[in-house]
Amino acid sequence: MNYPFLRVLVFCFSFVVFSSDLFGQSKAGTTAATFLTIGNGARGSALGHANTSSAKGADALFWNISGAAISDNERRGSVMFSNFQIFADIDYNSLGVVLPISEKGIIGLSVANVDYGTMDVRTGFQPEGTGEQFSASDLMVGISYAQPLADNFYMGAQVKWVGQRIWDMRASTIALDLGLTLITDYLNGMKLSASIQNFGGQMQLDGINVQDTYEPEPGVGGNDRVFVRRELDSWNIPLSFKFGVAVPVLKTDHYMLTVMGESHQTNDQSLNGDFGSEFTYSTNSTNFHVRAGYKDLFLGDNVDGHITYGAGLDVAFTSLRVGFDFAVARQNYLQNVQMIDFRIYF
Repeated sequence: MNYPFLRVLVFCFSFVVFSSDLFGQSKAGTTAATFLTIGNGARGSALGHANTSSAKGADALFWNISGAAISDNERRGSVMFSNFQIFADIDYNSLGVVLPISEKGIIGLSVANVDYGTMDVRTGFQPEGTGEQFSASDLMVGISYAQPLADNFYMGAQVKWVGQRIWDMRASTIALDLGLTLITDYLNGMKLSASIQNFGGQMQLDGINVQDTYEPEPGVGGNDRVFVRRELDSWNIPLSFKFGVAVPVLKTDHYMLTVMGESHQTNDQSLNGDFGSEFTYSTNSTNFHVRAGYKDLFLGDNVDGHITYGAGLDVAFTSLRVGFDFAVARQNYLQNVQMIDFRIYF
């Protein structure tokens, strides 16, 4: 056993636990496109968002792009569709596709959409509605590449377009994700991972509602009005850095228990920690998973819920493996968030 390596690992976890109070000033509400920080997929959400080290295949496109190059029982291609039923009838859908293009490399396509639905236009004089309606939505589209750089060491990058729309106003930018994963020889194949997500430009709303007319000398007469545009503020997107560990603490031919932990820091939140566990029972053709997690350890009552749980099942059919996952994120005041995934490995 490499004891210096273990001391470095203990130091990293100690830093996460004891330094959270160094970031006491909250920056919540200071970024645009916060939907990018929503944990994507039932599996990662059931693990309390501690999925940076364990994500692989199409699932990794939303957590740690390097994991997209890690095969699942020698199946390097995969497709994943996920749906969230969030409070206030908000609908979240995502799609990820991973395709091998060489002996080592893969390309990936990821799409995530948040539909806030159609709402009535209300004013102070017409609180019951004006008869008009408007809608709002968020969209992310990414294309990625990942491959192993050496035995058990993987790297990936993703370029993505991020857009938001509300009524006639729109904003967009380009962002970059980078990820690293190392599968070690320690503790049954412990994984260490790091990722940087949403490194990109600012977002500024624009549309017909910023256009107006202005009369420099009102009351003088004539038509001296000029067309003007209001200049709106620009906002950063939620840049995120994550460091994660996944340790198979129990591993036999049919059973495996994996515990995960990670720290993450965004530019609109304090240093935070997530933890999860997954128990897997395997046969020659079937895997059954039970998962539980605790997210946002250091945010306390600043979030509505911490506890997550779920289950999953995948079955092999000749060259294909088909899987289904379900998760629940418990909420204290709002309704619980339910998530489902459908996966194909090939």
